[in-house]
Amino acid sequence: MFKKLLSGLGVTITLVVAAMFYHQPSSKMPVVAIANYGPHASLDQAILGMQSALETNGFKSGENIQYVLKDVGFDSALIPQMVSSLKMHQPKVFVALTTPVALVAKNRINDRPVIYSVITDPVDAGLLKEANQVSDQVTGSSDQQDLDAFLDFARQMLPKAKRVGMLYASAEKNDVALLKRMTAATQSKQMTLVALPVDEARDVPLRMQQFKHQVDFLYVGASGPIQPTLPVIAKIANDHNIPLFNVEPQAVRDGVVMASFGVDYFTVGQKTGQMIANYLKGQPLSNQLPSYPTAKDHHAVINVKIAQSFGAHIPAKGELVGGSI
Repeated sequence: MFKKLLSGLGVTITLVVAAMFYHQPSSKMPVVAIANYGPHASLDQAILGMQSALETNGFKSGENIQYVLKDVGFDSALIPQMVSSLKMHQPKVFVALTTPVALVAKNRINDRPVIYSVITDPVDAGLLKEANQVSDQVTGSSDQQDLDAFLDFARQMLPKAKRVGMLYASAEKNDVALLKRMTAATQSKQMTLVALPVDEARDVPLRMQQFKHQVDFLYVGASGPIQPTLPVIAKIANDHNIPLFNVEPQAVRDGVVMASFGVDYFTVGQKTGQMIANYLKGQPLSNQLPSYPTAKDHHAVINVKIAQSFGAHIPAKGELVGGSI
């Protein structure tokens, strides 16, 4: 699915299964295996946050802990191979970032903890049976966005906005969960959601044309398949004079998107790292309950120049509803 989306955009990615080795594992130190989908700003921040939390808890790379980190360059067909390769290192804990990786890990690893990170809805994804309970040696830290707070933020910037546009990958569980939650959030705010499915990246330009004169702003969420198409989405949105919000802030800083509102992925990773540290210190995995972002874990970033071009209101820190700027 992801490969088709990327090839549709004409993007060439060199698939690298073994992305990085921090240290060659040995039997003297516990190994933490990190299975990542691919290089991306949000995922990179989550990994850094995880390692930061572990170091804060006294686990220093090369001294009393070792990391083995691999990714598959967003090629889901390579995930089973990556998981099997990491399993050969006999890790004490197996960390899985994103839903496709976590699902394979859960099915193939049953003799040690699988701790996920950057998962929108672990229950809908099939990782947990109950939202707040460890299931089958699986727990972790979610990046679930507070969509009510996001919509409040969007209407602070665009007070007259009533129609929300969103693309979603119909075959991705995270995207289907996002669609369900955004539908409920817009209804609670007496807003209208215009959500269009995307099967392949080549569908994006056509779907974007359908938003013309139909929405007051667009939202791009934490979607693995949709995020890589952000430059295309931004260009067409700009052509149609549609303000664009993103869940991740780097595109705002790069001058591509007007504003972002979402979870701090470094914090998501820190929560994952704290779970790992607790387990390595001897606490039962059953005590490491699934974690979800709080209001203070969200933050906003605004590109003032783009916001001014749309005549949007730029809230001061004291005016922001939920999260922080």
